[in-house]
Amino acid sequence: MGNRRKARECGLQILYQIDFTSRKLQEVATVYWTDHPEVEEVATYCHSLLEGTLRNLPEIDMIIEEASTNWKMSRMAAVDRNILRQATYELIYQTDIPASVIINEAIEISKKYGTEESPSFINGILDKIAKIKRL
Repeated sequence: MGNRRKARECGLQILYQIDFTSRKLQEVATVYWTDHPEVEEVATYCHSLLEGTLRNLPEIDMIIEEASTNWKMSRMAAVDRNILRQATYELIYQTDIPASVIINEAIEISKKYGTEESPSFINGILDKIAKIKRL
């Protein structure tokens, strides 16, 4: 597994904890990295994803809700919601990474952490967001 994939997985786990506990990034990340030491490149990219995602969360959630017809963020599975948040951040703000790479990474992570329906759900929403935001 590549360092960026590992960083995305770590990011998902930290976002998930923040989503459920409403604790601050620094607090959750400190505990997480103590329990899961990683190479510096993984931690650095993960932290960048987390800061960007959380800084832009209201906009990201609005974009996801607009793209996910008939689904409110609060009704989505927490794992799916946070995979979508992180990938949407990458699609909008990290335009040097091809959309296909971001979407594929999100799908692969959803296969590992989500439900059986997660990959197709994630793919549909991210594909729609990519078509709108990455003209």
